Amino acid sequence: MTTLTRKRVLSPFLRNLMRQAVVYSFIAHTSPGRSRVFALHEGYPDRLEAVTTLGAADLHLTEEFVGGLNSFLADRDDAVLQAVLDRVPGPVAMAVRQYLKENCASELGAFTECGPVEVVREAVYFRQIDEELEDYLDGAYMIGLGIRMSNERSSDGDIGWVLQLRSDEVSVPASSEPRTWALPAGVPLLRTWTSEQPLVGLGPVRGALEVAEAASAEGRWVRVHTLLHSNRDVDFEGNGTSEFVVDVFDAPIPSPESRE
Repeated sequence: MTTLTRKRVLSPFLRNLMRQAVVYSFIAHTSPGRSRVFALHEGYPDRLEAVTTLGAADLHLTEEFVGGLNSFLADRDDAVLQAVLDRVPGPVAMAVRQYLKENCASELGAFTECGPVEVVREAVYFRQIDEELEDYLDGAYMIGLGIRMSNERSSDGDIGWVLQLRSDEVSVPASSEPRTWALPAGVPLLRTWTSEQPLVGLGPVRGALEVAEAASAEGRWVRVHTLLHSNRDVDFEGNGTSEFVVDVFDAPIPSPESRE
């Protein structure tokens, strides 16, 4: 039977997530003379961080201002953000721009319209692709959890699969590339398969595993993830078809240490 364990030594893509505190949302505390705007960081532990302050003359802008910041977290629409910043004093806008630059860098697959995507299972390790792994993925897929999986070579030469479960699948517009996991810098992408290209007689889970296993057998680095591919380019969040994406890289299967 396949050994299923929670890994204590996390793969680098998981370890980085654990180290970072994500800005979950912006909130404001309003008194008669001012509104103080804070960023709520969800991390280990959660914390509040002061961002800027609206003075008495601008209290009426508080709701719109905070709403605009939270919308930016979800959709990264800089034009909409700028329209909000144009209504507040220059020093406030400058402070917000600097804060966003330093703390809210865009990360593919990190947000949905409801907020940040959370890691619900840090790392689960499977020694091979088999029925047990397929059942595990199928269960996660059926209830709409986001999936990220990668192969890795252990110090003794064995090849296993590290799986991460996330709180939601991230939507992509109809015309966009089907990917919500950023490609690794400097690693050539050999090919990409999605479950929109079904294999005869196989469902999306089994199809993804077949493609991943074949590429891994060739000694290639493989990553698998899921997303929600919308049939719209406008108001695309939360609708569409759930898909598997398998990226095969022109690179050998890495060890955990080589990806740090």
